[in-house]
Amino acid sequence: MTIDFYGIPNCDTVKKARNWLEGQGLEYTFHDYKKEGADPVKLAAWIEAQGLDIVLNRRGTTFRKLTDEQKADIDAAKAVALMVEQPGMIKRPVVEYPGGLLVGFDAAAWAAALG
Repeated sequence: MTIDFYGIPNCDTVKKARNWLEGQGLEYTFHDYKKEGADPVKLAAWIEAQGLDIVLNRRGTTFRKLTDEQKADIDAAKAVALMVEQPGMIKRPVVEYPGGLLVGFDAAAWAAALG
């Protein structure tokens, strides 16, 4: 099974998810947003599959630091542009696997999808 894992290495949730994958003996390819950036085509596909409110991390400090004007009227295209510019606004982690997509870490959901 091919697993592509997207995140930021120092994120606590990403660390938990990576530990979970390793504990299950699942191999994955890690894509570091800080070093590799975020692919706008992938971001648009993730939003299409999961919804804007799932993919865009509105709780993080990166989003909260935006001006009210930047936060106003966010649609998929505006969200993609913001997340490409500042990948910290992407909910973490994101995992692409054959047949699906996981956004955020929930051990039970991951076990059902990847187990």
